[in-house]
Amino acid sequence: MGARSAGRLWWGTVSCTLFLAVNSLYSASDDVIELTPTNFNKEVIQSESLWLVEFYAPWCGHCQRLTPEWKKAATALKGVVKVGAVDADKHQSLGGQYGVRGFPTIKIFGANKNKAEDYQGGRTSDAIVDAALSALRSLVKDRLSGRSGGYSSGKQSRESGGGDKRDVIELTDDSFDKNVINSDDVWMVEFYAPWCGHCKNLEPEWAAAATEVKEQTKGKVKLAAVDATVNQMLTGRYGIRGFPTIKIFQKGEDPVDYDGGRTRSDIVSRALDLFSDNAPPPELLEIISEDVLKNTCDAHQLCIISVLPHILDTGASGRNSYLDVMLKMAEKYKKKMWGWLWTEAGAQSDLESSLGIGGFGYPAMAAINARKMKFALLKGSFSEQGINEFLRELSVGRGSTAPVAGGAFPKIHSVEPWDGKDGELPVEDDIDLSDVDLDDWDKDEL
Repeated sequence: MGARSAGRLWWGTVSCTLFLAVNSLYSASDDVIELTPTNFNKEVIQSESLWLVEFYAPWCGHCQRLTPEWKKAATALKGVVKVGAVDADKHQSLGGQYGVRGFPTIKIFGANKNKAEDYQGGRTSDAIVDAALSALRSLVKDRLSGRSGGYSSGKQSRESGGGDKRDVIELTDDSFDKNVINSDDVWMVEFYAPWCGHCKNLEPEWAAAATEVKEQTKGKVKLAAVDATVNQMLTGRYGIRGFPTIKIFQKGEDPVDYDGGRTRSDIVSRALDLFSDNAPPPELLEIISEDVLKNTCDAHQLCIISVLPHILDTGASGRNSYLDVMLKMAEKYKKKMWGWLWTEAGAQSDLESSLGIGGFGYPAMAAINARKMKFALLKGSFSEQGINEFLRELSVGRGSTAPVAGGAFPKIHSVEPWDGKDGELPVEDDIDLSDVDLDDWDKDEL
């Protein structure tokens, strides 16, 4: 607990530093509904109501100061908007499922329960109530105009159809082989029966996972569903005996059973493992233009930038050894889908200065969150062990950070890409001193 600090919760909007031995901030007598992994799906995801949910930690000072305002807002909104709270310190899996990195984090679960919105407003009861009513007004207007918001209730029916908003692909006896067997992509296929209670419980988790997996793997891992009561050929071919049965299909391999958890986070985690097992390592690009930097950092949650010593200081072999270390780390952390960049010391001096690197300490490394314009610096050695420790801390949302100077990337200079060769010293013009009378020159100087 004591290790939780503002520096370690650096991806959150607000970080807490106060540690107190507190079990819970809410009780059964409050109008705030305590949510856990056991009741969250039933209470929130499958609800028709609009929900405001606070993810908190009992030891967090900011959370403790929010508590009376949150209770007051819950009482004012009683019967109109549901107000809940999750002890994300105790229920870390639930916090992780919704990307909680700092406390308190407040999310609004509106029409589309599978795409919660971050609440960015004030921390007073008045501000919270105003935001809730605004979200409620939008939800009602959407219903009035016939827009359901996708999986609005969390009780989506496969028969109801969802158009292009549906990311679970329906497969049949006729379409299965063309889509799955002949595909280069990885498929996770659920065989279900419409009357099956376990299938109905899985449905919102499967749908939510399908959307997230599609986004994170750029469609390279697909989630699908087969009505096993209708598509008897597939049911017999794959020996389906119970429902739901989930199988994983990869080109050139026999299908295997998925035997993991049935929550969205469990399914997404397995899908990302499959993706990383099959995906090539990310590219390691030299920063030779503004487009390279911007496109890479904007497209990834983090971009890892190394500033390597000048080629005259290392030669080609020395530089390649540094690049090899980066490539190994990119392979090791490819599941994170970060961007990887490098530049030569002095080539992008403005960028170095904005990251507090410039002029010394090469090689150096920084991890940048371009959305928040914050960065963390490698403090240890530029080695596999040192970088691994640095990236491991980042992967769990820890590490001290600072804002990028100026709040934006500085000017990036267009440079020629490295040709892979040793550097050469600049050629100096030869000076012919044969006609100079050095004796006379000395006398003049004296």
